[in-house]
Amino acid sequence: MAQFVLSSQLLHFLAYSIERPTMRLGEAMFIISIDVDVGSSELGVVNEGKNDLNVNKYVSEYRIGEIEESVLPIFVETFDAFEIPVTFAVRGQLTEVNESVLEMLLRSSVKHDIGAHGYYHREFTNLSCSEAESELNMISAGLKKFSIVPKSFVFPRNSVAYLNLLVRHGYKCYRGCDGNFIKDRMCIEKNGELYNVHPGLYLEEGTSLALLMRILDVSVAKRLPLHVWFHPWSFGKTKEAVQRFTKKVFTPLFSYAKEKERSSSLSFETMLSAALKVENIEK
Repeated sequence: MAQFVLSSQLLHFLAYSIERPTMRLGEAMFIISIDVDVGSSELGVVNEGKNDLNVNKYVSEYRIGEIEESVLPIFVETFDAFEIPVTFAVRGQLTEVNESVLEMLLRSSVKHDIGAHGYYHREFTNLSCSEAESELNMISAGLKKFSIVPKSFVFPRNSVAYLNLLVRHGYKCYRGCDGNFIKDRMCIEKNGELYNVHPGLYLEEGTSLALLMRILDVSVAKRLPLHVWFHPWSFGKTKEAVQRFTKKVFTPLFSYAKEKERSSSLSFETMLSAALKVENIEK
């Protein structure tokens, strides 16, 4: 597994190094989005295990929620410490439970972009138009209770569909399909009335700090957006594993990126702020 991750990172680095840019910004952007697939073990109980396969083929919804409950505070604390805003794509059903991760995000000292990740984490390509419309309505109504109006959308399992409905519900941007070093891109493209904030790299256990820094260097040199994304459980299934990864990779990476920010060669953006910046450039 570790060898596969390293190979993927190396291929991404090579592809980005030789790729001819399709856009050029005033400075590079470092964008982070996090897919909160469950966010609470309570949802596994509420759904009685009937929604498990919509979340993960091998791990129950309850267990994913349990892991995310445990490790999400580590990420929030880290982003607070470095003053980095990110996009948290959350499940709409989180608005039904007590002590929601939403409250933690709203208490953060950093203003994060709280986007949507479906309501039940069902693939939109498997939904009818009316089912997708219903999910989007429930997301809007649920998040409104927290005074949140989502503008960024991350499709569950990256199954992009019904973009016209996103426009109708007031979304500004979405994360397009990830794939591999051929499909992933350092680019933000306008697609109709929406902005596709392309994924650049999926982070997981085995991620090389050295290669990640080199990929960030390419972003800075070419003045392009680098959009990395992950799940709260991407770096291990325990709080201790995530703490080790954070100390080993994220702390030095963010320190390195902050140096670039101080030299005005890079800015930290959310999906939404990145889309708005590009929109402003295009005017």
